[in-house]
Amino acid sequence: MTIQQAFDLISPAAPFLSTGPSPATLPTQQPQYWADLGCGSGLFTAALARLLPAGSTVYGIDTHPTVRQQTIHSAGSTDKPTSIIPIKADFVKTPLDLPPLDGILMANSLHYVKNKPALIQKLRSHMHPNSPFLIIEYDTDRPVPIWVPYPISYDSLTYLFKDHKTQKLGERPSAYGRSNMYAALVRPR
Repeated sequence: MTIQQAFDLISPAAPFLSTGPSPATLPTQQPQYWADLGCGSGLFTAALARLLPAGSTVYGIDTHPTVRQQTIHSAGSTDKPTSIIPIKADFVKTPLDLPPLDGILMANSLHYVKNKPALIQKLRSHMHPNSPFLIIEYDTDRPVPIWVPYPISYDSLTYLFKDHKTQKLGERPSAYGRSNMYAALVRPR
């Protein structure tokens, strides 16, 4: 997948990523703090950085992050860039030492988590009350040992976040041909 394809998959979330502390507030261009959990090489980290308001920060968290520290300008902007800061940590087992987050991105990382409800509860404690999750996953519930041990289809994601508003942003064929990949925005009601 290319950076442009990743950007295209998550870009429908843009109107929801620049809201203030309450869902009723108007869009703001205040810098935000996000975490990309299981960021790997940072493909979706960089795509997210292009969507956020100028001056934002994205923490790329992974047990073996290959994303590099960098700055990226928002799409069409020459304002202050968004910073990407890699952090080596296991987001499931390790406490996250981060400022209160405006959102969490999980691109193909939730399928490695066995106890998803416990993780969501833990992550909510690191987020502002109305902060969204941006999830990219394979649309299947059939495990693929080692690579996708605890898959979560879109329907299962909706059930996991049954007290939230879940919106499918888009989907695309998986490079592995088993099922489509989907992007979803999950927001508190």
